[in-house]
Amino acid sequence: MPQAQHATLSLIGNTPLVPVTGFDTGPCELFLKLECQNPGGSIKDRMAVFMIEAAEASGTLHPGGTIVEATAGNTGIGLALVAAVKGYRLILVIPDKMSPEKIAHARALGADIRLTRSDVGPDHSDYYQNLAARITRETPGAYHINQFTNTANPVAHEETTGPEIWEQMDHEVDAVVCGVGSGGTLTGLSRYFARKQPNAEMVLADPVGSALADIVRTGKPGAESSYAVEGIGGSCRPAIADFSRIRKAYSIPDGESLRTARDLLKLTGIFAGSSTGCLLAASLRYCKEQSGKKRVVTFVCDTGAKYLSKMYNDYWMLDQGYLERPATGTLRELITRRYEEGAVITVAPDDTLLIAFQRMRMADISQVPVIENGRCVGVLDESDVLVAVHGAPDKFRSPVRTAMTSRLETVAAGSTLDSVYDILDRGLVALVIDGDSFAGLITRSDFLSHLRRKLS
Repeated sequence: MPQAQHATLSLIGNTPLVPVTGFDTGPCELFLKLECQNPGGSIKDRMAVFMIEAAEASGTLHPGGTIVEATAGNTGIGLALVAAVKGYRLILVIPDKMSPEKIAHARALGADIRLTRSDVGPDHSDYYQNLAARITRETPGAYHINQFTNTANPVAHEETTGPEIWEQMDHEVDAVVCGVGSGGTLTGLSRYFARKQPNAEMVLADPVGSALADIVRTGKPGAESSYAVEGIGGSCRPAIADFSRIRKAYSIPDGESLRTARDLLKLTGIFAGSSTGCLLAASLRYCKEQSGKKRVVTFVCDTGAKYLSKMYNDYWMLDQGYLERPATGTLRELITRRYEEGAVITVAPDDTLLIAFQRMRMADISQVPVIENGRCVGVLDESDVLVAVHGAPDKFRSPVRTAMTSRLETVAAGSTLDSVYDILDRGLVALVIDGDSFAGLITRSDFLSHLRRKLS
């Protein structure tokens, strides 16, 4: 077993570094360090093993003990990986905005997941760091590893990430672009390059809505608001974060971050998460501002596989307003999932109720249009199925036509947006018809998403 443990943890670090291609980098050379290739899929694996082994060495963490941590997801996955290998119990407190893929990954590694609110600040009891501290106090023998104050966190990057970059860049590094989550990467690299190449600039990439970039620009935290990028940004400077060597800070809007990461995949095949999009967007701005050649390094912080249901889902991007369809002033704007694009889950009248129910469950929807010869002839929702099979489960074998609602509320695709409001206000779903063909459904959620996009 010890050999297997060593083999797993030895895969952490020594990640590749590759030049960026396909983007306008001005006069500069831009390089990406592929931290997504760590076994847990992110840069956080490095500090996870350093923090746990430091706690073991100090006697703070005992065999079979319990570790507690507040995390945006990737630190939790790194800790869960190391805890699984070493036999520790792990409790993770995760804000509820984080991607379901991250949460599922940590849970699959054996972590005990406690979700908390992502819309509250450090003065609230449900703020994820405060909740983690409370769980630690209430759990006998628990150790709050606390990446935000743990001095082993930056040491991981000072001793591994920095030296790797230095060698891979042939001792020529003019700038490093980082985000700040806990501050470990920034602080560790700042320390390392202060010794090795003092003129190398540290550059901060920060989401719009985070307060950190203004600390660099003005010395004071900026105004806060919500943002979609995960794992970086915050309301205040973390305790271990050293901002003294940051020479430039960029605030990147969510849409630019997410679209840049998607472009990275299309142009290079590199599959990266939302924070990478923020770092790359800031790096491109920095590079294009330079008057002479510089060699610049930034990171693929984690793999895009953690965001398949969010930023790599076109419909999520449309719902959130990060992708836009042409404005028409008609109901076509509200149809996110269009039948003509194969984006609508449907059933046929002769499909069984069991088939319909399984399709609804797999797609996580509560209703489906019933399509026959390209026309919508009915709608089936969960309540229709429940009424049909209650007390008689064998009715799951009955055809959809026996349970569907055939009295349909239809509206023409070219109608104005207000024309659908009365239908939705009666608790119904609007079926949009384009000529004789079914175009798609509009739900209250679709209408609310449209209104929210108008607000933003």
